[in-house]
Amino acid sequence: MRCFIGIDLPIVAVKEIQKIQKKLEPNFTGRLTSSENLHLTLKFLGEIENESINDAKKRLSSITHPPFELTLKDVGVFSQKFIKIIWVKVSDVPLQSLVDNCLNDIFESENRFMGHITIARVKNLADKKSFLQLINVTTVNEVSFMVKDFYLKESILASDGPIYKDIVRYKLSS
Repeated sequence: MRCFIGIDLPIVAVKEIQKIQKKLEPNFTGRLTSSENLHLTLKFLGEIENESINDAKKRLSSITHPPFELTLKDVGVFSQKFIKIIWVKVSDVPLQSLVDNCLNDIFESENRFMGHITIARVKNLADKKSFLQLINVTTVNEVSFMVKDFYLKESILASDGPIYKDIVRYKLSS
């Protein structure tokens, strides 16, 4: 089973991301992340066996952290040379290191974690320079929202994009 740990987004954040997607979409060939698939990945686990899933479920249930606020920040790309992913960055994600630490002896640590929401995958750009200029001038309304839970999810790859299914929901509490 292909799995990851993530945070779902409230409609207010999804609507802001949709505005950004609409602004950028005419300028590249590729695929927008569908509204129902917009999320923040805390940790990608990859293909894992049932035994590892059960171990991860148990470990994740031991995480205690109060609900916290996340804010949408900037829009950007990982590499200006090879533009493949367009993302919206979020404020600090205190939960990520807790997830990483509780799974560190069964999954590799996320050494370069940057809280982001993938909003599009780029296949082709007609004009990279003007696209990068557009990215630089695209502003994100700093929408803030409370994170009250996180999920262990299954990712099923399909020809028209991935399908995400919740395996377990973990509620945050003080």
